[in-house]
Amino acid sequence: MCRYRFYGWQTADVTDSHGLTPRDYYDLLTDAWCAQTCAPRMRDNWTPENRTLGQCSITAFLMQDLYGGKVYGVPLDDGNYHCFNVVGDCVFDLTSEQFGDRKLNYENCPEQFREIHFRKEEKKQRYELLRQRLLAMKGHS
Repeated sequence: MCRYRFYGWQTADVTDSHGLTPRDYYDLLTDAWCAQTCAPRMRDNWTPENRTLGQCSITAFLMQDLYGGKVYGVPLDDGNYHCFNVVGDCVFDLTSEQFGDRKLNYENCPEQFREIHFRKEEKKQRYELLRQRLLAMKGHS
């Protein structure tokens, strides 16, 4: 059984300047995601077993920093967007596991912009915390 369950893991072969793929970053982020990086409205439901919960936008923008490309958002029933990455023809969503068996539609989704997402200071702070935690993990890999 494969250890990866995130959307697009099979074709997530783009590499950053260090030769790391999204699968490599998923491995590092598994230890970097925490309750403090989870969206506040979801934090009460965050658990180590569902560590991708509430981490989508900050993770997607962090991956955009590494790979370029664009961040898109799947419209959700509550009016929010679930963010994912598109780099060339590579589509991946490192935080899709939070939805369990629910299948998201990644077609024709609107582009998301950090300038809009980071208007919320708490989101910008969570992004910075996740970034720092990831860099610390990378330093030990």
